[in-house]
Amino acid sequence: MSHDPATRYAGVRARTVALAAPLSPEDAQLQSMPDASPAKWHLAHTTWFFARFVLRDPAAIPDGWDVLFNSYYVGAGARHPRAARGLLSRPGLPAVLAWRDDVDERIQRGLADGRFDDALLQVLELGIHHEQQHQELLLTDIKHALWCNPLAPAYRAELPEPAPATAAGDDHARGSTWLHRDEAIVAIGAPRWPAPGADFAYDNESPRHRVLLPAHDIARHPVTNADYAGFIADGGYRRPTLWLSDGWDAVQREGWSRPLYWHEDGEREYTLGGLRPRDPRAPVCHLSHYEADAFARWAGARLPTEAEWEAAAAGLPVEGNFADAGAPLHPRADASAAGPVDAPRQMFGDAWEWTSSAYAPWPGFRPLDGTLGEYNGKFMSGQLVLRGGSCLGPRGHLRASYRNFFPPQARWQCSGLRLARDAK
Repeated sequence: MSHDPATRYAGVRARTVALAAPLSPEDAQLQSMPDASPAKWHLAHTTWFFARFVLRDPAAIPDGWDVLFNSYYVGAGARHPRAARGLLSRPGLPAVLAWRDDVDERIQRGLADGRFDDALLQVLELGIHHEQQHQELLLTDIKHALWCNPLAPAYRAELPEPAPATAAGDDHARGSTWLHRDEAIVAIGAPRWPAPGADFAYDNESPRHRVLLPAHDIARHPVTNADYAGFIADGGYRRPTLWLSDGWDAVQREGWSRPLYWHEDGEREYTLGGLRPRDPRAPVCHLSHYEADAFARWAGARLPTEAEWEAAAAGLPVEGNFADAGAPLHPRADASAAGPVDAPRQMFGDAWEWTSSAYAPWPGFRPLDGTLGEYNGKFMSGQLVLRGGSCLGPRGHLRASYRNFFPPQARWQCSGLRLARDAK
């Protein structure tokens, strides 16, 4: 990705509009649950961020829209209730897109005229990464909304399908090939941005610090659909001894018996391309932390800590199955035999991987100054950390220190797992 702010800004903004292009105005209005947001709201909120925090000009935000499209920034004023975003039929989608164009023109004019000082250019950089996060959310949210339709319509029916299954005897269940790691003191986290020389990282990734990792094993591959099907066949959803108490309560209350988008026929799953045959070799996805934890216990293992995960990913290229043009927008099997045998595979892209770590501050954590300090730090309660990224996120957005977080019951994100265990 270009280092020129104007080029990077234009590219990310255009990508968001392209992701929304397959949606009708009716699609863009859908909010299928309180945790999700309409595509139209994502288009507007990301625009609001640049208007509010970079342009800082009241004339750049139409009357009343400051309330409609603020998310959780208390310091920025009143906010429309999150669960009621789907009720905002006005402004319409054309008006939101026209507003995007207006704000984009103002931003590009400010960049060309040199009107933004270093502090505002840093906020612009934060806003670009913020928009990339919302690109993934736009896809996860519309996937859930379209899945709720009994017709199971596709977001894009032309998306590539998985490669045909390989010959009988291929190892579908790959989640228990172990890589050993000796006890070590390792450095994790990222230097605080925007310190001189520091690459972009969110404030929750800093500071870089040392931790002691006990000897442990980590799986070379993420858990696959075939692995998880074995858990289901063995009565995993019917065995309370495998589950955390809150997780078992969720299973009973919600009637969970399989991952979120697996079809009841046992063969298909819902994807952004519609109902498709499930690839047994691909990483399992759309699991809650409760399901990931129960599977790990059933497998005689555990979830890795985020420090174990980051240490395993350190030094690996950030390559994988991301939401690029022509990508399937769905996890896919690791078809390559290349790469060192002692390195983990599919660490980036495909599916976010739940860890056992609570989302908490690193030692010495300091949030960003002012209202933007609400971005991450105030959510450090009742959430679990995920690592690695997914097939619905954009290439170039991730790094080994990236910390995603969701409550343990969340399933609509593209989340899976990788096993770990204490060294024998």
